[in-house]
Amino acid sequence: MEAVRLVKYRGWSTRQVARYTGFNQSAIVKWCKKDPTGGWQRIETKSSKPHHHPKALPRAIVEAIVTQRLTHRRCSEVVHQELINQGVLVSLSSVKRTIARVGLIKKRSPWKRPHDFTPRPEVTHSGALIQVDTIHLVGPDGLRIYIYTLIDLFSRWAYAEVAERIGAKPSVGFIRRAQKASSFRFELVQTDHGSEFSTWFTHGVQRMGMMHRHSRVRQSNDNAHVERFNRTIQEECLDRVPHVLAKYRVAIINYLRYYNTERLHMGINFKTPAQVIPSY
Repeated sequence: MEAVRLVKYRGWSTRQVARYTGFNQSAIVKWCKKDPTGGWQRIETKSSKPHHHPKALPRAIVEAIVTQRLTHRRCSEVVHQELINQGVLVSLSSVKRTIARVGLIKKRSPWKRPHDFTPRPEVTHSGALIQVDTIHLVGPDGLRIYIYTLIDLFSRWAYAEVAERIGAKPSVGFIRRAQKASSFRFELVQTDHGSEFSTWFTHGVQRMGMMHRHSRVRQSNDNAHVERFNRTIQEECLDRVPHVLAKYRVAIINYLRYYNTERLHMGINFKTPAQVIPSY
């Protein structure tokens, strides 16, 4: 503002003002063009960011990234791998930047403390460790529906069923049907301390030749895999189905087929459970 005043009110030349203020003459010329008031308003500094970049992603690739993100709501790594499978060549960093730029990512709070991971039995093959849990759903009319969930930590193979009630006996029946549906033998079943996984349940799985292990008290990460599967099946399947028992049964059957044979999993190197289990 002072440089513009010297030019327009005192009649100094731009070269003289440049020597007096120490700024470049071309900058002073630009300031004089931007300020029609003659040095009585603030001259905003515009961004030097270019409008176009020769290495910018083509619009078709950006649309493919956004479409893939909105279709399955998966993370950047999975979106990147799915695009590669479709023949779209793009780097992982470009996928992450694009998803963040269009506002399709939920950033973590810098104030949230990270939780420590708890140790678990070593998993070297399918069936070495099976985690089991239940989901409780309550409809607007107060109707309660329960979902039994099961996941194998090695292959990420999952199984689920709808139940009108839960208890030790229905839980044993669920394990028996899940074992029949799988192509590998369950060796160790891990659950929380719910009443449906009581001592009677332990005796029931032992009669089937399996061992039962309870997760540690107040250590939710012991059952992290099945808890994550509970969230996945709710977001990708159950939340889209009316609160009707029969509809849940049909939807879960179709979703398990997709989950075990088509859905890519980061934990098994972007493969499907069917690819990890040769005899599936």
